[in-house]
Amino acid sequence: MKKSNSKIWGGRFLAPTDEIMEEFNSSIQFDKILYIEDIEGSIAHSEMLSKQNIISKNEFNLIKSGLKQIKSEISNNKLNFSVKLEDIHMNIENRLIEIIGEAGKKLHTARSRNDQVATDVKLWLRKRIDQIELNLKSLQRTLIEKSETYYDLLMPGYTHLQVGQPVTFGHYLLAYVEMLGRDRGRLRDCRKRLNELPLGSAALAGTSYPIDRHFVAQKLDFTKPTENSMDSVSDRDFAIEFMSSSSLIAIHLSRLAEELVIWSSDRFNFVKLSESYTTGSSIMPQKRNPDAAELIRAKPGRIFGNLLSLMTVLKGLPMTYGKDMQEDKEPVFDTAKTIELCIINMEGMIKNLKPIPDKMMEALQKGFPTATDFADYLVSKLKMPFRDAHHLTGKIVLLAEKKEKTLDNLTIEEIKTIVPNADTTILDVLKIESSVSKRTSYGGTAPNNVLQAIKKAKETFLKD
Repeated sequence: MKKSNSKIWGGRFLAPTDEIMEEFNSSIQFDKILYIEDIEGSIAHSEMLSKQNIISKNEFNLIKSGLKQIKSEISNNKLNFSVKLEDIHMNIENRLIEIIGEAGKKLHTARSRNDQVATDVKLWLRKRIDQIELNLKSLQRTLIEKSETYYDLLMPGYTHLQVGQPVTFGHYLLAYVEMLGRDRGRLRDCRKRLNELPLGSAALAGTSYPIDRHFVAQKLDFTKPTENSMDSVSDRDFAIEFMSSSSLIAIHLSRLAEELVIWSSDRFNFVKLSESYTTGSSIMPQKRNPDAAELIRAKPGRIFGNLLSLMTVLKGLPMTYGKDMQEDKEPVFDTAKTIELCIINMEGMIKNLKPIPDKMMEALQKGFPTATDFADYLVSKLKMPFRDAHHLTGKIVLLAEKKEKTLDNLTIEEIKTIVPNADTTILDVLKIESSVSKRTSYGGTAPNNVLQAIKKAKETFLKD
């Protein structure tokens, strides 16, 4: 097998690296995405070295100028990355030395790739968290706007996918607004915890150079430096926490996607999805398939897998850094990209979907959705214990089934065969519109409640 040339770290090695090992060891194929963060961190680090008189002011200016040139070269696809240089850090440093000479060799003073990569990933993830939270906020806004338009549109609410009670479409959509609000809170918590600077911890034990980590933390907008140099380079909690938070987002989006798949099916036909988010069949010309929703429903498997893969990598590692930790990047990068695409596509579907009120009302005529209202009437009007009311209501449902009627089509005479002391006020209770309007408890589905909930949701989630 052919051997490669020696590395930047190759002073203690006599033999070159095997090419297969070289490819196996390299991460430049995926960590090149970190080039902006790597350059940001290096500029702040070199400025600190200059401030502390570890390098000269002129050397800092050369380093800064060279790094800015490299950033432009990478942004314009003019820098060819080398597998032999392993990663984004060595590729940038090697190019810097080519541009500015000896001063470039001083950039790595008082740091290691161990603290450097942890800093880069945190910088990158911080930006992604901010963007994902903005995407979630935008999706919440779309859900709130749609719920405001249809705040009083009646539809079935389900348990066990069986008709339970009537609700409003606006109330239904607001349930997902609440879920996404919790997701945003988790992301903010994750961002707060990760916002501590590892740079300056060096390989694992800190450094003997008189560095100022607080200066670098301030320059890079971190809350503070990390407290323990060993923990700094071995910590990937922030990556796991991000992927865990993303997994919950994916769960919520998948649940909504499943609703859209069901609602848009021929059997339900509650909503019509836009052609922008559906596709056709290669053999059946009549088909319009909810592919965007189905993909969102599938993506949690990928995101869960990313989370499990990194937890498995980390669960048995001794302190501090091991090459195993190179496996953190691809799951994190893929999770961030995947969840962002899911959120954006979900917002597009919600923004463009059209509810079909007649089909929703038709479904409400099945499953006896006002049965609970009947039982509540027996409790409040006739002072009956709820369990007795529940039993008699079941008999009323059986009667309606036998006569092939809905509950609100039963006559008072038919009802009295089971509840002799019922009066005509029960007939109003059994109407679907009446059932919904009376659900006025805090958090309930009554249209006026929904309007108040919309107002509160705007203040809570959209005010920033």
